[in-house]
Formats: sequence, structure tokens, C-alpha cells
Amino acid sequence: MQAIVQRSYGPPDGLTLEEIERPAVGDDQVLIRIRAASLNAYDWHMLRGKPYLARLVGGLRKPKRQVPGVDLAGVIEAVGPNVTRLHPGDEVFGPSNGALAEYAAAGQANYALKPPTITFEEAAAVPMAATTALQGLRDHGRVEPGQKVLIVGASGGVGTFAVQIAKALGAEVTAVCSTGNVDAARLIGADRVVDYTREDLAAMGERHDLILVIAGDRRLSDYRRVLGPAGRLVFIGGATGGNWVGPLIAVLKPRLASLFRGQKMATMLAKNRAADLEFVAALMEAGKVTPVIDRRYPLAEAPEALRYLGAGHARGKIVITV
Repeated sequence: MQAIVQRSYGPPDGLTLEEIERPAVGDDQVLIRIRAASLNAYDWHMLRGKPYLARLVGGLRKPKRQVPGVDLAGVIEAVGPNVTRLHPGDEVFGPSNGALAEYAAAGQANYALKPPTITFEEAAAVPMAATTALQGLRDHGRVEPGQKVLIVGASGGVGTFAVQIAKALGAEVTAVCSTGNVDAARLIGADRVVDYTREDLAAMGERHDLILVIAGDRRLSDYRRVLGPAGRLVFIGGATGGNWVGPLIAVLKPRLASLFRGQKMATMLAKNRAADLEFVAALMEAGKVTPVIDRRYPLAEAPEALRYLGAGHARGKIVITV
């Protein structure tokens, strides 16, 4: 099969399209013929091996897994003997290591059935970004109908899902983004849009029940000024922290601050759950959520796609067609 191969940490220039063996299928696994994949910030960090702390998981000197990518949609080609939930020919989507290839293998619990009304490209855009947004809003933010939600970093992959999911859950949504993304944020349902290049977030008079921080390096005190007394502040990302800990510093800051502040602050790492994939798919079928796809690239141009992702200007998701 053809696959994008990464043999060392570094820029996308080091990636090559090669012919390699198909992955072996374990007793509890399924083999997927990939039709589309999507990129996430996670892929950019693992490509470069930064923050260095991530190498404790991904490999100290070189990547443990040579095929990058974690989100995909495709058709089941084969199943292991212990697999009962899925069958050859099923159209599925979900997370799997080695998504930038023609085939991938993973446990059956990773995948959900793709509704026929959703394209493979749309389904591939969902797994990491949409479930992160859903879990941030519902599980960590405990959003309720009628509440006011502020989404900081509303134009990226997670942010565009977060705006739509928050609206689907009945919230009143304010999206924070740059000038070029204001109209797009309104199109996906934001009730109000704040252009952070022209408006001071900390000076907003309105208080919010939930602030979801996906991107941005504002001080905690700025967010606290626009957070209600009983509000929740949930960090998904949004701090650089240098080459050693990188965005992981955002995991520590609110935990430390919560020791001294009355408002509720939390950080999160998304979990893979087929039930959450199905939840988002149902919202898509109902017309309440539509993946925002910025650009599409063929598999051979995945290095260029990653380069574009790393530039930090993507509006929504970047999809790789296989």
C-alpha cells in the first residue's frame, strides 16, 4: 500500500510517499480501506517532536510510528476473528494511528458507522476535533440550554465544531476570532462575533457561563473578568510554553489558579468514544453541524497539507483524500 512515511522528527520536507506493507490485523481489530483522513494540531506537534515532553510517548530519538495521522473514514476490508460489532463492507469513521495511508488497522471500539448522508471527507473531519469540542462543552463545561458560551479560537478545526455544537445544545454563542474569519463564524451560527484584533476581550461588559479556550494567550485574569461568578473556564489549548512543554502548559495554569480562585477552571484531553462519534454524526444528519473544510489534498501532497496546517491559518479542517 502507499503511505506517508516519517522516519525522523522535523519539518514536513522529511516526509515521503512510499510503498509499504499493509498493517497486520489482530484478533480484535479491523482493517480499514481509507477513503479520507484529516489533520489536527496533534499531527503537527508529533511531526516535529515538539514539545519535547511529547516524545516520552511518541519516541525519544525518532517516531515510534512511521505513518502519521490519526483521523480517518473508510470501508472495512477485513475483521479479526473476535470482531462481532463490525463487518466487511461497513462504512466507518474514527481515530486510528497511521491514517495517512491507504489502509489502517485498529480495534473495533475506535469506530462508528458512517451515516449514508455523510461523505467520507465530512466523516474524516470529525473524530478528534468534533469530539474534543463536544467533551469540552458538555462534559467539562456542563453547558445547559440558554447559557452564554464564549469560544476563544472559533475558526480552527475544534472551534468551528464547538460553535455549532454549542448552538445545537441550546447555548447563546459568542465566537472570538480574527478579522478574516468574522463572516465565517456568523455563517456557522455564532450569535455574536468578537474580532480580537479590534476589540479587547477583557473589556467586554458581558459575563459568560462558560468560556472554552481553544487558542489564544490571554492572561487568566482577562478570562475571569468576562466569566460569571459561577462560570466555568475550560482550556483545550491556547498557550505556547516553549519547546519543552508547549501547549501542555495550559494544562497546568488553570489547575494552579483554581487553588486560589473561586471560579471553576478545568483542562481537558479528549477521549476516544464511539458514542461521541455517533452523537456528532446524528447532529450532522439533522443539519445542525456541518464540518468546515478549508482545503483538500491528495495523499501525495500530505507534506504540503501539514505545512499549511503548521502556518496556523487554516479555517476549519484540512482533509486528505485517499
